Order: sequence, then C-alpha cells, then structure tokens
Amino acid sequence: MSDVVIRPAKESDWPAVAELLRVRALPLDGAQEHLSGFLLAIADGAVVGTAGLETYADAALLRSVAVSPAFQGKGIGRALVEAVHSEARRRGVKNLCLLTTTATGYFSKMGFLTVARGQAPAGLLASAEFQGACPSSAVFMSREV
Repeated sequence: MSDVVIRPAKESDWPAVAELLRVRALPLDGAQEHLSGFLLAIADGAVVGTAGLETYADAALLRSVAVSPAFQGKGIGRALVEAVHSEARRRGVKNLCLLTTTATGYFSKMGFLTVARGQAPAGLLASAEFQGACPSSAVFMSREV
C-alpha cells in the first residue's frame, strides 16, 4: 500500500467515486450529499478506494467502503476504515455504525459487532441508507469510538 495515499474527497472526485460505488454494487443514494465526509485512496492519480462518514449527533454512519478489484487484498479497505474511525473520534462520535449485506465477517474482524437494527441511534434513521438505499435485510453493526 506504499504507493497509495489517503486523502479527503473533493467535489471534483464525485464521478470517480460514483463509478467505484457502481462497480462494487453499493448504493449511491445520499453519497454525493455527504461527499465532504469521504476519504479516498488514490494510486497513480486514480481513486482506488472510498469510505464515507456521515455524522448524526454523537453517532456516525460508515458507508460506501469500496476498493477497486485490482487493489483488493492490499489493506486499503482496512486503512480507509481506520482513517474514518480516527476522523469520527476527532469529531466526538461515540459509535461508528454501518449497514451491510455482504461484509459482516470483514467488519467483524475490525471490531464491529452485530446489533439489532432496532437499536440504531435515532439520528441514523434519517440517513439515505436507513431510508431505503440499503435493504431491510442489511445487517446493522456498531463499533465504539
């Protein structure tokens, strides 16, 4: 991962972020509106990874964690999640939460615990992901910050 840099997203990054989310079959709903909370992994000037942070009071939603297929298995996803976790701590977030349909095992390895969806912090319920971008079958997970 030495040739990959993690940096905050800029408005001009949106087309590349949207394409990566499409390639990885992740929802676009609400992502552009929260692009200022995204961190990107950049290699050779191209976006090869994303992870977004949506803050709602003292809870936050980790969303859109995606790595380009050619760059998977190099620790980029983990580095992005840890960078978002650090940013959440800086913002005073107490719980970093997510919804996933396919990556429960992946996030479990990073300290996220499966929690009943009904126990999600109230603020998160207004997010696009809870409003339908993620199916009701998505697993809700949380990690203390």
